[in-house]
Amino acid sequence: MPQMQWSDGAPIYRQLKEKVIAMMLDGELKPGDALPSVRTVAADYQLNPITVSRAYQELVDEGLVEKRRGLGMFVTDGAARKLLDSERERFLTEEWPLVLERIQRLGLDPQELIDPASKWGRK
Repeated sequence: MPQMQWSDGAPIYRQLKEKVIAMMLDGELKPGDALPSVRTVAADYQLNPITVSRAYQELVDEGLVEKRRGLGMFVTDGAARKLLDSERERFLTEEWPLVLERIQRLGLDPQELIDPASKWGRK
């Protein structure tokens, strides 16, 4: 796992979970790939193993990762599709309405957003 910076804004287990999710969405972790062991992640990032276990358990609960007894945790076959669908849904229902409201409030033309140079007649 790449280097990580922890913020005070959210619990560390949630930040770790979000990092694993980002790695799945970015294709760094593919279906069938093993996640690093709880002990490895805990040692590498100086975390309590319980913190790592909690992040991994939430991924299991969401069907993104499966436990294989004696082998570890593995990305499930449908994880990327499930994540993409849920992230798109969340964007459209939670983030996009706020962005659209801001666009309208600022009186921006959609063409300006697609091609900012068009505002000044440049291409």
